[in-house]
Amino acid sequence: MSYADLDLWHMRRALELAANGQGCVEPNPMVGCVIARGAEIIGEGWHRRFGGPHAEVEALRLAGPRAAGATMYVTLEPCGHFGKTPPCTKAILASGIGRAVVAMKDPFPQVAGGGLAELQAAGVEVEVGVLQFEARRLNSPYLKLLETGRPWIIAKWAMSLDGKMAAGGGESRWISNEKSRKVVHNLRGRMDAIIVGRETALRDDPLLTARPPGPRTALRVVLDTQASLASDSQLLLTAAEAPVLVAAGSEASASNRRRLGDAGCEVFECPGKTHIDRLHSLLEELGRRRMTNVLVEGGSRVLGSFFDARQIDEVHVFIAPKLIGGSQARVPFAGGGIAQMSEALCIDATEIEQIGDDVYVHGRVKK
Repeated sequence: MSYADLDLWHMRRALELAANGQGCVEPNPMVGCVIARGAEIIGEGWHRRFGGPHAEVEALRLAGPRAAGATMYVTLEPCGHFGKTPPCTKAILASGIGRAVVAMKDPFPQVAGGGLAELQAAGVEVEVGVLQFEARRLNSPYLKLLETGRPWIIAKWAMSLDGKMAAGGGESRWISNEKSRKVVHNLRGRMDAIIVGRETALRDDPLLTARPPGPRTALRVVLDTQASLASDSQLLLTAAEAPVLVAAGSEASASNRRRLGDAGCEVFECPGKTHIDRLHSLLEELGRRRMTNVLVEGGSRVLGSFFDARQIDEVHVFIAPKLIGGSQARVPFAGGGIAQMSEALCIDATEIEQIGDDVYVHGRVKK
């Protein structure tokens, strides 16, 4: 195996390891590390939880004294500052690592090339850019939060083969099968927030929790201009078990705000005159709270607003082999939509899976 092939092989393994941290490390990035001597892996690790040891430290611990003179493969630039943990660069230099292969620089302001410079200044051979595209894709939500101050938005819906989300009378349980719903629960379990509209909260009375629980407990957000969420809804009745935020407008009455607050909900006033304006203010607030991944579950007006605002980054769609028909039956996206096909959002790197009788399509919006 050539030198370059070895680098690719070990970095692919480091990326596999990094992905194990999904849902556990945010708002930190997912990072994986491999320490090798030629083709032999002598240590590996990944960032397992927010505030826990970094991937490099875990890998060095396994490698022990054999790390001296070895090559380290890491998916993100090692940090050189004190944060939740000590600087990784100090541990790398103390171990005697001879070469560091890094997939990408870390744009986090306290790192931003400083870690690489420190290693190079101490005589470590540094190479940057091996599988950089894959590393950036893995940490797209982290990078978006850093670059824009807003979370990564995942739109999810289930629909029939003829594109309907519910029957004409509004009933939507269940379009997708039980196995598909398990996938949705796994998705919820790694989210920082889950968003629905007032109509969905009223009509479906959802819990919006992950069952069984995942590594994260999502903030359940209801877009409700009047703060009119029913007192006997499952969301309010379980507010002590999982947090609920009602995103209201300035016109919401004081009595409704007080009622929701007394039930254990947070009422956040979204400034703005239009639905789109208020949506932007909500996303900015979630970004200020360092939320990295947000799931939008509907209904069609909410999904349409995110579409019209061009705020969707990723989609997860469950298509059931059923026909519903009817011009009154809900479709996934309301809102203004587009006037020309050239304005359509295109999905990149689409993956298609068969889940029982359902078809599961997921991918990212091409930017």
